[in-house]
Order: sequence, then C-alpha cells, then structure tokens
Amino acid sequence: MAEETDRELGAAAGGASGGGVDPAAIALALGQPGSLDPRAAAFLEKRSLLADLQIENLQKIDEFELSHLRWRRFNDQMRGMLQVIAALLALAVFAGLCAAIWSAAHENGLVIEAFSVPPDMAARGLTGQALAAQLQDKLAVMQSATDTARPASSYANNWGADIKVQIPETGVSVSEFYRLLVSWFGHQAHITGEVWQDGDAVSITARAGAGPGATVTGPEKDIASLLQKAAEEVYRQTQPYRYAMYVSENGKNDQLAETVLRRLAAEGSTPRERAWALSGLAYNALSSADLPRALTQQRTAIGLDRNFAMSWDNVKWYEGVLGHEENSLKAGREAVRLMQGNVEGELTERARALTLLLDRGDTEFDIGDFSAALSDYSAASRLPEYSGEAEGARENMAFTLALLHNAGAARSQWQSLPATDDAGTQDGRISSLPNFYADLADWHAVLSTRVAAEAALQRGYFRHQAAQLLWPYFALALANTGRVADAEALIGKTPLDCDVCLRVRGNIAASTHDWAGAAHWFEIVSGRTPSIPFADSEWGAMLLAKGEFDGAIAKFKIANEKSPHFADPLEMWGDALIDKNRSDLALAKFAEADKYAPNWGRLHLKWGEALLWSGDANDARKQFALASGLDLAPSEKSELTRTRMASD
Repeated sequence: MAEETDRELGAAAGGASGGGVDPAAIALALGQPGSLDPRAAAFLEKRSLLADLQIENLQKIDEFELSHLRWRRFNDQMRGMLQVIAALLALAVFAGLCAAIWSAAHENGLVIEAFSVPPDMAARGLTGQALAAQLQDKLAVMQSATDTARPASSYANNWGADIKVQIPETGVSVSEFYRLLVSWFGHQAHITGEVWQDGDAVSITARAGAGPGATVTGPEKDIASLLQKAAEEVYRQTQPYRYAMYVSENGKNDQLAETVLRRLAAEGSTPRERAWALSGLAYNALSSADLPRALTQQRTAIGLDRNFAMSWDNVKWYEGVLGHEENSLKAGREAVRLMQGNVEGELTERARALTLLLDRGDTEFDIGDFSAALSDYSAASRLPEYSGEAEGARENMAFTLALLHNAGAARSQWQSLPATDDAGTQDGRISSLPNFYADLADWHAVLSTRVAAEAALQRGYFRHQAAQLLWPYFALALANTGRVADAEALIGKTPLDCDVCLRVRGNIAASTHDWAGAAHWFEIVSGRTPSIPFADSEWGAMLLAKGEFDGAIAKFKIANEKSPHFADPLEMWGDALIDKNRSDLALAKFAEADKYAPNWGRLHLKWGEALLWSGDANDARKQFALASGLDLAPSEKSELTRTRMASD
C-alpha cells in the first residue's frame, strides 16, 4: 500500500522531462509556496500522524520499560536484602548456638533437683521443690560463712555461688534445650535426693552426682536440722576444701577438717588443689600452736607448686616468727613477685591487694628501708580488712615510725589504733608492746609489759615462741637498766638459730665491753643474713663505742651496701668521721641519711656539730634548731645545749 502511494506521488510529481522530478513539486512538498497535489498532502498528513503515533508509542514503551526496570531493580534489592537478613539471622542463630554451647561448657554450678517425697508430705506443703529450695538456702549460708582468701574459681569442684533449684518442665522449651546442652558439654554437679517415712521418723538421703548418698534420720519436726546435716554432707562431697575451712573456722570439728584436708592433700586432682589442702593443714597446725609442723606443710605445698603465692607468704611469716631473718626475707620477696604477676584464680582481689602491700612493706622493713615500708603499710591500712592484715599494717606503721626515730608519731600511731572487742586482736597488741617499746628505746616500759605480754602470747598461735618473740626485748631492757646478769641469763635460754636473739647477745656483750664476745655473735648473724644490714650496723656501733673508727666505718659501709636506704649506718658513719676529725666528710653522710629519716633529732644534732666544726656556724644553727623540735634522748638534749652555746 505504501509502495503504491509512493508511485502515485512520483507520477504526480513527474514532468515533461520524461519522468524526472519536478522541482516545484518538491518545493511544495517541503512546505514552500506553490500548489500541492491533494493526494500528496493527504499522504504527508498520514505519515506525520503515523510518526506521531510511533513516537507516542515509543515514549510509552520507554516509560513502561523504565518503570519495569525500576521495579525489577527494587525486587532485586529487596531479594538481596532478604538474603542478607536471612544470612544475618542464620549467623545470629549460629552465634547464639555457639554462645549457648560455650556457656553450657562453662556451667559448673550446683543444681539441686526436686527431691522425691511421699505424697502425704507433699500434701502438707513439704514438696520436693520446697525441700530442694531449703537445701539451697542452707548451702548458701555455709558458703557465706566460709571466709577464705581462695577464690571460688580456683576449686577443682567449684560451683561458687551458683546454686539453683531445678524445676521440671513439660514440653520442649529454650530452657529445656539449654539444659540438654549443659548435660552434653557442662560440668554441673547435680544433687538428687529422696525422703521417706517410717512411722514418726523421717529419713533424707542426698547425693552428689553418682556418688553414694548420705542419709540422715530423725523426727519430722526436726526436718530443718536434718536438712542442715544433709547440706553439710553435700558441701563436704562437692567442696572439700571449703567444707574443711567451714568446720574449722566455725569451731565445729577441727579433727574432721584435718581428715578432709589430709585426704584432699593425698587425692586432689591437681597439684594446686593438693597445695591448697596442705596450706589448710598448716593453718590447723598453727591453730594447735605447732609452728614447725605448719612450716613443713607450707614448704611441702611449695614443693608441689612453686608458684603458690599464699604458701610463700605464710613461709615468710613463720620463718620470721622463728627468727630466721634471711629465710623470711627470701620467702617474702618471692610472695611479692608472684602477687605482682598473674595470680588470677589463686586469691580473691581483696586478699591479694592487701597481702601484696603488707608483704612488700615487710620486705622493705626487713632490710631497714623504713620510709618505703611506711608508705606500703599506710596504703594497706586503708584497704578493707581481711584476716587481720589491715590491723597488722596499722601496728607495723607504729613500729616503722619508731625505727625512723620519730617517737612522737610512733606513739600517736599506736594510741590511734581503733578500739576492738576481738580477743585475738587485743592479745596481739599486748604481746607486741615489748618490741614496740624496745624500738623506742624505752627500756622501763618494755619491762613493765612483761607479765601481760607473756600471758597474751600464751593464748595465741605462738605460745611456744616466747624465746624468739619476747625474751630478746626483755633481756635487752634488763641490760639497759643495769641488770646485766639477769639479761645474760634470759638471753642464754633463746635458740641459737634465732637471728634477733644472737644480735641481742652481741649488744649485751657490748654493754659490758666484752668486745670479742659481741663480735662473735654479730659475725655469725652477718654471715647468715647476706641481704640484711642489722648485724653489720650493730657490729659497727660496737666498734664505734670501742673507739675503732676505721673498723666501724668498714661495717657501716657493708650495711649500706646491703641496704642503701637504711639511715642508721649512714648516721653512725658520719659520727665516726667526726671522731676522726673529718667533719667535712661527715656532712655528705648526714645529708644522705636525711633522705630516709628526716625527722631524726640525733641526726640533725650531729649534722649541726659537723657543720660547726667545719666552720659553717650559720648552717649549724639551722640544724640545731631542727633538732630542738624533734625527739632527743636526755643525753642528746644536754649535748645540744652545749654545742648551741659553742655556735653562738
């Protein structure tokens, strides 16, 4: 049809030139002026309309295609989003399952299943769930009554505070599924039991896991006490160490605790578990005042586990009581090293923080670094109390201030100790007084405490250690109050492996000018305490009193090398240099000593003398002014008066 129209148009447009195209027709067809064949016009109109329709159709198709493509894109995006959501949900489910499995694998609590009870008891309200709940309460009470530095996580059969009653459910639920996971992967201890009646008597059997049950029998009216006995048996089977501590601490049965701990020491599942049992046996031995056996048990525990910080701490304490100063220092340093490292799972944080500060203070005290020890004791005294250690820190602050030659502050610290109704704490303070007054060189006060201190010691753990803990101070006080024969008789009864005892023997000998005898005792202690400066410092003091200034300086130098922060040998070194007419050299020793004992009256007195003899009267007067405001012995006060007059 279109081809025919084209031919007709061509014929109409043909001219005389034999079928050629007429230019006029072309011009008219292009809209130029001229006449146009109606057929051509109609044709052009139709073609124009067709073009418009095609354009409109194409526009609609384009819009449709564009809309379709947008919809497909949206569908693709939604499908992708749904896939992402599905993947995330699957991942969440997988992660939740993994978390549930991990949690189940770490379930080591105690689950008390509902007891089997006779129907008539259940009808009266004594249901299986009710009895299980009462058993749970009694176990929780025993847990809270067991005070130990050992954290729950360190027990081989630990269930900590996680005690719960299991109530049976019907059907499948999330909790039932989780219980299934725990049964597969966990380590829960399950307590089961049953109750039956025989006339008026009621019997309760409770068993832990597959172990044999323990049965208690009595009247139904005593069911609460029967449940208590059943709970104690469960505690013994599942937490033997805690059970032993519970019965021992609460005065129930020390022999039973001993039996449980001995079995655990022999059969514990890990070396650490056996070490804890041995530490518990040592505690029981100490309660019986058998210090040598307690020390042996702690040493055996260390043999099982050399990283067992608590045993090192106790060895430090026991060796110190026995007067074995070097052994005590070594054990204390090892305890500090371990507690500063990773002791997670061995000690509760409360016990670790307090024990670390106290042990560190003790190791500093044991070498004469009293200013550092005072800082650690002060920090420990501000922590929550555990096992009397904060009390010990407060007492040690008083001893340390006395040895820093700050008598006023030391007395004030002792007098500020908080009031207490605890008999053990009261006895500890009374039995410590001779040592405290000896550190203050208040010899009459030392002797005034003798009867009360010996009686108090007899009521405590160390009633067999009076020779190490009390007699050296009484003997030294006797010698310094003119009763030398009594002093020699008393110190002669002390053991030869006690370092403080031998040092006191040396000081008593020096007071009678038995220089050879004094040197003999100091030499023994110096040789067996290579880390401790006290024997060398006291040996130097003896030589200074004898007039052997060079020999005294040699001993002070050894003491200073052992403990550079110990002020006493530095001060006496300065004294010896003054006696050698080298006051100029003494000044450096006094300045060094002042770093570690700034409130020592005698130090500032002798420093002023050295300045005066060195020709610096102005600075000498400053040191004398400082000395006059500090603690001085009566003889030192007289010396201050004389030298101040010389400086004016």
